[in-house]
Amino acid sequence: MVIPVQFLCRALRTVGLVLFYYVFSIGITFYNKWLMKGFHFPLFMTLVHLTIIFCLSAFTRYALQCCSGKQRVMLGWSDYIYKVAPTALATVLDIGLSNWSFLFITISLYTMTKSSAVLFILLFSLVFKLEESNPFLIVVVLLISGGLFMFTYESTQFNLEGFVMVLLASFIGGIRWTLTQVLMQKAELGLQNPIDTMYHLQPLMFLGLFPLFLYNEGLSLCTSEKLFRVSELAPLLYSLSTLALGGALAFGLGFSEFLLVSRTSSLTLSIAGIFKEVCTLLLAAEFLGDKMTLLNWLGFIVCLLGISLHVGLKTYYSKGKAHLVRQLPCKEGPDIELPLLHREEEEEMYDEDEEQEILH
Repeated sequence: MVIPVQFLCRALRTVGLVLFYYVFSIGITFYNKWLMKGFHFPLFMTLVHLTIIFCLSAFTRYALQCCSGKQRVMLGWSDYIYKVAPTALATVLDIGLSNWSFLFITISLYTMTKSSAVLFILLFSLVFKLEESNPFLIVVVLLISGGLFMFTYESTQFNLEGFVMVLLASFIGGIRWTLTQVLMQKAELGLQNPIDTMYHLQPLMFLGLFPLFLYNEGLSLCTSEKLFRVSELAPLLYSLSTLALGGALAFGLGFSEFLLVSRTSSLTLSIAGIFKEVCTLLLAAEFLGDKMTLLNWLGFIVCLLGISLHVGLKTYYSKGKAHLVRQLPCKEGPDIELPLLHREEEEEMYDEDEEQEILH
C-alpha cells in the first residue's frame, strides 16, 4: 500500500504545480492584453515590471540568505558587463517587443506566432553547438513553420505590424535563451539559481530598454492623464495597482516555472506548455472573441505536432547520453520568463542545499 500512496501524492503534487504554473502563465497573457486596451504604454509597463521583479528578487535573496546563513552570489563589474549584459539586452528586447505587439494583435495570433520561437532556439543552439545536428530537426522546422503559415493564412484578425513584432521577438528570444543557457552553465558565475539570475539581469534590462522608452513613449506618457497629468487620486492609484499586479504575475511566472522543474522534470514543463497553448487559444476564443477558422485550427495542430516531436526527440536523446545536460525551453510566455535547469525524471539528485532553499 505504500507505493500507491506515494504515487498518488506525487501525482497530486505534480498537478498542483502545473495548475500553479498555469495561473501565472495564462494569467499574465490575458493581463497584458487587457491592460493594453486602455494603457497604451507597453514599454513603460515593462520598465515597471522589471523594477518590481528586481525588488522581489532582492527580498527573496535576503530571505534565503537569512534562512540558510549562506552568502548569495554577487558578480564583479567585469563579469557583469561582459557576460551578463548580452543576455540582459536580448531578454529585454524579447519582452519589450512581445508586450508592444499586444497593441496590434489578438492573443491567439500572439500565442501561435510566439510558438515559432523554438525554430530560432534550435538555430542558435546549433550555431553555439549546444545542440547536436539531427535530420529529424528538419521535420520539426517544417511542421512548425508550416503550421504558422496555415494559422496566419487569410486570417481575418491578422495585423502585419504586430505579427512582425512578435516574429522579431521570437527571433531575439532564440538568441536570449541560447545566451541564457550559456550563462547559467558557467559554474564559476554561480547563477544556477534563477532568483540570482533575475536579480542580476533586471538592472541591465532596465537600462537597455529605457532609451527606447524615452524615444517612443516618454513625451506621450508625460502628457497622459493616466499618470502624470491625472486630476484625481483614484485613477492614479488604479494605474499603479494594475501595473504592480503585472509585476507580481511576472515574478510568479518565473518562480512557478522553476518550482515545477525542480520538483518534477523538464518533460513535465514541456508537456504542460503544450497544453497551456491549447487552453490559451480556447479561452481567447471563448472570452475575447478571437476568430479562428478551420484552417487556423489545423495550422495550430500542425505546429503543436512539431513542438511535440521536438520534446520527444529531446527526451529520447537525453536518455541515451551518459551525462545530463541542461536543455533549452521550447517556448516561453509573454512576459518575463526565466531560464530553467532542464532535466528528466531521473535527475532527482538535485543539490540538497538548493532544495532546502526552495522549500523555505
